[in-house]
Amino acid sequence: MRQRRISPARATAQFSPSRDNVSIYSSLSKLPPFSLQGRVIIVSGGARGLGLTQAEGLLEAGAVVHALDCLPDPEEGSEFARVAARAKNELGTSLTYHRVDVRNQKALNDIVGAIAEGAGRIDGLIAAAGIQQETPALEYSAEDSDKMLGVNVTGAFMTAQAVARELVKRKQKGSLVLIASMSGTVANRGLICPAYNASKAAVIQLARNLASEWGEHGIRVNTISPGYIVTAMTAGLFEAFPERKTAWPDANMLKRLSYPEEYRGAAVFLLSDASSFMTGADLRIDGGHCAW
Repeated sequence: MRQRRISPARATAQFSPSRDNVSIYSSLSKLPPFSLQGRVIIVSGGARGLGLTQAEGLLEAGAVVHALDCLPDPEEGSEFARVAARAKNELGTSLTYHRVDVRNQKALNDIVGAIAEGAGRIDGLIAAAGIQQETPALEYSAEDSDKMLGVNVTGAFMTAQAVARELVKRKQKGSLVLIASMSGTVANRGLICPAYNASKAAVIQLARNLASEWGEHGIRVNTISPGYIVTAMTAGLFEAFPERKTAWPDANMLKRLSYPEEYRGAAVFLLSDASSFMTGADLRIDGGHCAW
């Protein structure tokens, strides 16, 4: 049986990007692929912690950022106020605060719709709003479990839905990033958080399903799964459980804990054209914790 030979030129033509993707590739040749210049991005849980740190990374990449959180409006002198002032005075962009509970679907839809209408566009989301509670499974109440899943899973779902609806309505492509955790993949030794761990596993699977449904609209959905992070909360845990201060770093391959700033690059990557063919994926950044 004779083998069919294909010339290199013809092979290249067969596997070249389709006409629908030409604009993406041409933009990559003209702009730095990690640039978010002029893009409008929402960050839930963006008034503090990891959400605010990632928001600052997006601002540095040129994005216009809208932070959603359940806290009262940030005060003068707060970390949020510092980042907002830096956005305006140094980076030539803006960070705007919107108070909302991510479990309130109508309020979310109204705020996201107003942001998109005011800017004339919307480009992406980081869903970082979340809570944690350490309680043994035999002692967990239904109310506490419902609250955990309501914020961490339903809240992330409704926030992603609100942004995706605006993208579909405007026939615009976009990128959504849901913050999960390495605890959604493994049961962390000595950490008694059954509902939290289950919620983060749900977020990873939710993102895969949203990616499968919304890909036809040009909407990408991925997750970031952080490892242990040095925060005010972990500092409090170390006071209550001193053994964790050495046990947690020893559990990964780099023998240290991570810092919120170490997740900014991942956020910019997933929201930019640098990850234009990546969807339905979990980007786990855990110092090798889950690779043992």
